[in-house]
Amino acid sequence: MRVGLALAASTDFGQIPALARQAEEAGFDLIASGEHVFFHESVPNGLIALAAAAGATERIRLLSALTLLPTYPAPLAAKMVATLDGVSNGRFEFGVGVGGEYPSELRACGVDPKHRGAYTDEALEIITALFTGEPVTYEGRFCTVEGDRLLPPPVQRPGPPIWIGGRKPAAFRRAGRFADVWMPYLMEPHQVAESLTAAREQAVLAGRKANALRGAYFAWSNIDRDGDRAVRNGVEFLSRAYNQDMGRVADRYLVLGTPERLVERLSEYQAAGVETVVIALASKDAGICAAVDLLATEVVPALRKLT
Repeated sequence: MRVGLALAASTDFGQIPALARQAEEAGFDLIASGEHVFFHESVPNGLIALAAAAGATERIRLLSALTLLPTYPAPLAAKMVATLDGVSNGRFEFGVGVGGEYPSELRACGVDPKHRGAYTDEALEIITALFTGEPVTYEGRFCTVEGDRLLPPPVQRPGPPIWIGGRKPAAFRRAGRFADVWMPYLMEPHQVAESLTAAREQAVLAGRKANALRGAYFAWSNIDRDGDRAVRNGVEFLSRAYNQDMGRVADRYLVLGTPERLVERLSEYQAAGVETVVIALASKDAGICAAVDLLATEVVPALRKLT
């Protein structure tokens, strides 16, 4: 099982390079960043955060988890992704989501939240075409490209791996059509297994092989040798971030507790078809470094042994 570490939403942006180096030295496979334009908490732009991480590291993969594609003009997103793949020497992985948790950020970027799915599908068509480096002509509902080329294209060919995240059938269809990796969040293990099956069925309908789509999971987590404290602090952090009581779903969707509990719970996701887990620490800045050390020494080695 591969293990990634997501930058905490509350991280001081100036600490991103140091945290990326810590993750690389600790043996994580990926460093990830989500993003919002506006949100309940301080959140970076994911692509810029990962550019900072790229400059501070040499080997670790860089995952946008997730890029809110409706907040970008599609050609601009393609340019930013290609540039980030270049400056990282081909280490970037492009995670895509539609947003919706904070509708006003979509409206502020010129997209009706009701149309965010259609916008994302069109944007992915344009972006994957531009990744070829060949001239692209496209006249769509939201964007027009007039025979232009993206130069230089991404280092990775035919482009960085695409991850699709979400929880609903529309996301299954999107993953089946475009993704290399399906990564849901806030699901129980059996739901992850069912969603991966559904996404693979959509891949077949799109003319692809089912096994072309790999499974991942974005795991909101908190870790502490005091399991009760880990649960309490994790629920408090996420309730504030999502502006709702996350205690109602903590046992079902969150991965909170001691190192032993995290290994036990994440092994259930591995059994459900998850090959890569991205651990997002629901923790305040002061506890991040200690939590990363605990993950690196007691959780990551155990997860690597899972087959």
